Amino acid sequence: MRLGGYRFGRIEVDGVPYHEDLWVCGERMGRWRRREGHRVHPEDLAEVLALSPEVVVIGTGFAGMLEVTKEAVELLSSRGIEHRFARTKEAVELYNELASQKRVAALLHLTC
Repeated sequence: MRLGGYRFGRIEVDGVPYHEDLWVCGERMGRWRRREGHRVHPEDLAEVLALSPEVVVIGTGFAGMLEVTKEAVELLSSRGIEHRFARTKEAVELYNELASQKRVAALLHLTC
């Protein structure tokens, strides 16, 4: 799947617009719900970790307000999963760059 057209509160996946936080991995995607709105906890990664990504890219929002907890980072590290966190615009670009080389999961916060 190709990501594009990101702006505050909106992203396109294969040309189709979405207005909710979402995750993408391979040919699958879904709405990304978190236990706590602006913090990522280990359980918030469960859906994509079940798909065995090599890399997890987390888009931290337009202004980078989403926080990834140290417990979530430790979970990714303990599983040997490469992880990168960036403002959502940069995360989209990174996902598109890496997706042709590795199995990548993107978890994207579209606002803040």
